Amino acid sequence: MDLKVAVVCSSNQNRSMEAHSILSKKGFSVKSYGTGSAVKLPGSSPNQPNIYPFDTTYEQMYQDLYQKDPHLYTQNGILHMLDRNRRIKPRPEKFQGAKEKFDVIFTVEERIYDTVLEDISSQGQVSYIPVHIINLEIQDNHEEATLGAFQILELCELMRTSHDLENEIEEILQDCEAKYSRTLLHAVAFY
Repeated sequence: MDLKVAVVCSSNQNRSMEAHSILSKKGFSVKSYGTGSAVKLPGSSPNQPNIYPFDTTYEQMYQDLYQKDPHLYTQNGILHMLDRNRRIKPRPEKFQGAKEKFDVIFTVEERIYDTVLEDISSQGQVSYIPVHIINLEIQDNHEEATLGAFQILELCELMRTSHDLENEIEEILQDCEAKYSRTLLHAVAFY
């Protein structure tokens, strides 16, 4: 079964883009999104993040941060992350209002999971095509983003090889919960 997959985090920078990168390299049809009001990246101090509108390109963010402090943003991995992102797509995308339909949507925080469910529900059911929404809690740092991306890849591979996803998904998720020692949230919504 070919899966159309979306991965959603807050700013469409770290967690969703790491999974986007890994899934696309493995041949999955994948898109990534953010649900925040703006794109936020770490700044020179915790209370001074760099904030950009969603229509700012990854290239523009890269150049801005490089001009501000190339040493800091190289050392903390932000320039490396933006370099990866700009090779995948031009700019971050907001999930709310996205028109594309997916078989499965992965979220990386419970509040993002709630936002995705709310957004899909508010669109009204038109075609009654199911979408599985799965939350896998992933801390927003480079190491956890990589680990979480590989766990999302494993889930996608198990779903892709399933002969009857609708009847097997609960067992797939339970097996992965036990393996990862993480609780996964799961809901089915309809487009």
